[in-house]
Amino acid sequence: ELISLGSRHYSIHQLTGICLGLYFTVMEQLIPIASKLQDVLGALGQNTSLDLPQIVVVGGQSSGKSSVLEGIVGRSFLPRGHGIITRRPLILQLFNTATRGANDDDEDDEHNNHQQEELDISQEWGEFLHIPGRKFYDFSAIRQEIVRETERLTGKNKGIHPTPIHLKVYSPRVLALTLVDLPGMAKVAVGDQPEDIEEQIREMSLQYISNPNAIILAVTCANADLANSDALKLAQAVDPYGNRTVGVLTKLDLMDPGTDAGDILSNKVIPLRRGYIAVVNRGQQDVANDVSIREGLQKEEAFFHTHPVYSRNRTLLAKCGTQHLAKSLNNMLMHHIRDVLPELKNRITLMMTDVQTELDALGTNETPSRSTMGGVLLGLISKFAVNFGSIIDGKGPGDNKNMKSTREMPFVNELFGGARVSYIFSEIFASSLLSVGAFDGLTDEEIRTTICNANGTRPALFVPEVSFDILVKRQISRLDQPGIQCVDLVYEELQRIASQAEPTELTRFPFLRDRMVEVVSALLKRCVGPTQMMVSNLVKIELAYINTSHPDFIGGSRAVTSLMQKIGKDGIVGKRSTATPGPNRRPDEDQNEVGATPLSSSSLSGYYNSNEPTTEEIVSDENNGGIMNFIFRGGQPAKAAKSSEGGPPTIVHLPQVPDSMRQTDVPPTERERVEMEIIKSLIESYFRIVRKNFIDFVPKTIMYFLVNHVRDAMQNELVSELYREAEMGTLMQEAEDIAQRRQTCVEMRDLLGKALEIVNEV
Repeated sequence: ELISLGSRHYSIHQLTGICLGLYFTVMEQLIPIASKLQDVLGALGQNTSLDLPQIVVVGGQSSGKSSVLEGIVGRSFLPRGHGIITRRPLILQLFNTATRGANDDDEDDEHNNHQQEELDISQEWGEFLHIPGRKFYDFSAIRQEIVRETERLTGKNKGIHPTPIHLKVYSPRVLALTLVDLPGMAKVAVGDQPEDIEEQIREMSLQYISNPNAIILAVTCANADLANSDALKLAQAVDPYGNRTVGVLTKLDLMDPGTDAGDILSNKVIPLRRGYIAVVNRGQQDVANDVSIREGLQKEEAFFHTHPVYSRNRTLLAKCGTQHLAKSLNNMLMHHIRDVLPELKNRITLMMTDVQTELDALGTNETPSRSTMGGVLLGLISKFAVNFGSIIDGKGPGDNKNMKSTREMPFVNELFGGARVSYIFSEIFASSLLSVGAFDGLTDEEIRTTICNANGTRPALFVPEVSFDILVKRQISRLDQPGIQCVDLVYEELQRIASQAEPTELTRFPFLRDRMVEVVSALLKRCVGPTQMMVSNLVKIELAYINTSHPDFIGGSRAVTSLMQKIGKDGIVGKRSTATPGPNRRPDEDQNEVGATPLSSSSLSGYYNSNEPTTEEIVSDENNGGIMNFIFRGGQPAKAAKSSEGGPPTIVHLPQVPDSMRQTDVPPTERERVEMEIIKSLIESYFRIVRKNFIDFVPKTIMYFLVNHVRDAMQNELVSELYREAEMGTLMQEAEDIAQRRQTCVEMRDLLGKALEIVNEV
């Protein structure tokens, strides 16, 4: 069946071949694009922050990492020796310089190999990023330059350094790849190496393999137990499921006779999603005999094709050889780049936006002239004042550019600006005051003593109001300190808002910024004093007049009624005692005290007259030694003290008056208990009224005297203090590092623009 496209007719197989050809053509462009990004962003150290897709080679010391890389390149160019040879990360970028048809026709491998032998040496060269424009056609010179550049930072003490060396190799024999060669993992420091050399290498390796877009090439010796592989252990630390790890087995020719790596290659020992590939590198004797890489690859191919196990199993044979490793890595990297490229494009766009925002804040290279300085200054002042008011009102900064990035705006993650002030009012101040009780710091003994002192020289007929005034004022005065603290909290929050309201352009003029901070701080401090005074006056106003006529106040009659109900339900006042009178209690006293039954008018009358002696008591007193004897008998009928029969009576001596008189030694009478309950009921009722008013008026006071006043006066204050002809030249002077920062931003913007163009080529 033929399909017509224009004037031509194609079969299904032809169209499939054309589509596949176009697909592979596009895919092959991905690796060079990633390499270009590596070059562009590597100049500013942005490669790690963007997590560019690359292949990271890790392995133990002398595991054959360098030999694997040389096999992929097809040339010997890496330093060799004993101990740690790779002491700085080597970012190796391979570029294929041949046409696609000359390298991709698998059926003409022998013909292609013959052509490659005849290629002129000028078609293979290397370039270092730190020596731009210079081509190294001699690969031994590349080795020497790697050693020289390594020792420039690490010295000759076998130490390591995290700064990478960038090397690009152009050759018709390579497939497009980007690889990172890392120092081999060592266990013990040798010579004058630092004692923590193992930890340093591990940290450096983790820095590269932690990149989620990196493919980990874990190189392990096949003649060692796979469970002891340092490379696989390190890879599992960041890739526990083996999704982006490729195992490479080296030194298969050194395995004991009768053993093979068939189970490992079949992914049966330590499974990896991308599997294992086996290679045979040149041995030390081959290197000493100057065996070329191409000869080594031929010997490798012969080894696998003549091996009794690998040669008989096509599945295993397809996983053997350096050429298969290079093709597999090329294919993996192409698909990996295809998957991460959209996200990479978005990140480059965001970075470019942030850099442009910072560049706009830094301004142009031109210093403002005398004629334009005033306009620039007024613009910055106006922008600051607008931002300050907008943040308080919950609109966010009027100029969103004052944040480093729109992604850093805290509107979603936490309270911001005026919402924080509201939180102070409702959740900190109000909640704290609601938890303050009417009797915090006030004991029953203090209430009892205050009532007793208010009675003066004789017991009052009713509960004295003076005691209520004294006690309720004491509790109200405790509200003053929380109100002052609330002012301080809002003051600190306004300072925070002022720092957030600074336009980024202000960083360009450090002297102006410092003066602006001084003016704003002075304005805030000037407003804090009157605000604190007004909050204190709110408390003084409440203390100046105790409004017992307040409609929400319980009042004396309702307090007594409430107490009577409590007495009836809970028995607050103890039941009438029926016990034998004590030595300090009159036997007829119980008859005059209020019992546990609800108070009535008659019982209250009896309660308030309980201290007046009855006629019977007076008669009894007269029969028991007179009124003086009643006073000093301790409230108990006492017999007249007599001397011996016929002798005169004993003289009565008064006890010494104590310096401090307290009632704690004597339990309260039932009258005193009732009085305390009434006073407590009145205090609690009035304290709640005052606390409610205070919670309402303190935020209003702070908003009027502090927040709103500062917001409204901000711009006028800044203009009057800063807009002065004599100081304008100093204030508008740029910082010393602004020019360098501006130049850096320009370079970053240009490089990110190039990176975006490169990505858009796909």
